[in-house]
Amino acid sequence: MPKMKTRRAAAKRFSITKNGKVRFKHAYLRHCLEAQPKKAKRKLRQTGTMTEGDARHVRAMMPYGGGR
Repeated sequence: MPKMKTRRAAAKRFSITKNGKVRFKHAYLRHCLEAQPKKAKRKLRQTGTMTEGDARHVRAMMPYGGGR
C-alpha cells in the first residue's frame, strides 16, 4: 500500500507536539493593528493549543507528524 500524503496547507499552519497536541498561530495579527490594544496583540503572539475535537481533523490531514 502506498504512503499517505500530508496535506501541505495543514503542515504549514499547524505543528504537533510530543504529547500529540496540535499547536497553531493565532489570527488577527496582520494588519489594522493600531485599533487593537497592546494586551490583545501580545496575547495573539503566543501559539495556541487546539481543542481535541478539531485536533482530530488536523491529525488526519498530517499522518506522519506534519513535515516540520
